Amino acid sequence: MKRRIRRATSSGSGRYHQGYERGYAEGLQKGRDTFHIPFQGTSIIIPTYNQADYLIQCIGSIEAHTPEPHEIIVVDNASTDDIASCLRPFSGKVRFARMEENRGFAGGVNHGIMMAKGETVVILNNDILVTPNWLTHMLRCLDSDPRIGAVGPVTNYISGEQQIPVPYEGVEKMWEFAARHNVPDAGKWREADRLVGFCLLLRRDVLHLIGYLDEGYRIGNYEDDDWIIRLRLTGRKLFIAGDSFIHHFGSVSMKKLGQQFEPVNQHNETYYSNKWDNPYNWVTSMKEGALARFPGLRSGYELYPSHVLVQDRSGLVYFLLNGRKYSVGGGADSFDADAVLLSRMDIRQIPDGEQSLTGEQIREMLYSAAMAESAAAGEASAGQLVAGPGGRVYQWSGGTLRPFASPHTLERWHMELRKRSVWPIEQLSSVPEGDLIIAPPRLDNPVL
Repeated sequence: MKRRIRRATSSGSGRYHQGYERGYAEGLQKGRDTFHIPFQGTSIIIPTYNQADYLIQCIGSIEAHTPEPHEIIVVDNASTDDIASCLRPFSGKVRFARMEENRGFAGGVNHGIMMAKGETVVILNNDILVTPNWLTHMLRCLDSDPRIGAVGPVTNYISGEQQIPVPYEGVEKMWEFAARHNVPDAGKWREADRLVGFCLLLRRDVLHLIGYLDEGYRIGNYEDDDWIIRLRLTGRKLFIAGDSFIHHFGSVSMKKLGQQFEPVNQHNETYYSNKWDNPYNWVTSMKEGALARFPGLRSGYELYPSHVLVQDRSGLVYFLLNGRKYSVGGGADSFDADAVLLSRMDIRQIPDGEQSLTGEQIREMLYSAAMAESAAAGEASAGQLVAGPGGRVYQWSGGTLRPFASPHTLERWHMELRKRSVWPIEQLSSVPEGDLIIAPPRLDNPVL
């Protein structure tokens, strides 16, 4: 009798393990099949470096005051205070990734973007306490106009117009103030020229169209300004949801840098200045120029040049031509030109060409664009560079002259050594100015 029981148990155990393995395999395959399908909710991305106490408070406030469907993604920038252990009480509620090195705010956010599955995304500092109705009111503001690209709340501590006066000093009194403040009031929504990245709400599809943050900025500062400029250049608006207040302890990670803060901030300021020259002038120029003459919202890739080679991390190479991509066989070496690294997300957004191009056709177009003949506008080669006054450089494209934002932009596209045609001033002024050409973001994370 005992033997029969043992045999039944052994047989049942085998069936259990077979069923478990089959269910696991099917679940894994389903997860892979649905990985890129967003869910109807918000992904809240929190990059963090040390400051575990602030992070735990932040997550606790999200759990207490966010009834909307959401996921929390914490990206640890190689902290030394064992963030993973601190997150154990939130097991199953927080998706967690740990970086092997500190890639700064931009790198942490980018990794979180790659992981995010929500139809909307919030980028959030770790030194934040969210409050009742914080996300509800921001979502209402974002959904009020499809031209709104990003929404930010008001707070007690930040640079710019998102800071409001508050009557409290300690966090204990903050909750009472927030309850009085956070009542629905669309009259408190207002358009802004700038939002700060301590808390940004975005649509997932817009985030993908604009692209990742630029990882050329160290640790923190300016990378959010950079991304906001890129968003505004596509014709989208920024809004402050004045009926959404959250508490900000304030630049906790940056203050911890001590004597390192000044060189980090100086590097980022210089990088930003070299990349954009005068970014707000470019925004005004686009609004009054190309966006007015050729209305419609842009995608980030539409601000990239034509007649260039690009590649992703896997080494796949494409030829960009008038806002479309064409697959290139044999790599960039066969064209005697360097390919510019773009993220997989960036390249996925660029539509494929309507027909295929041979290697010889691509080679001929690259050669033609590099010629420096001083031809009249109607005779110039497509993709040709044109020198303008004050050192400005344009690309001849679709009957317009598209200005490069800066010398840095030319360098990032490996076009600084291309020959430039010189046109008379009167010829330059007779041609409409097209969309600005911007630099692609620098990406150091090998998985992007």
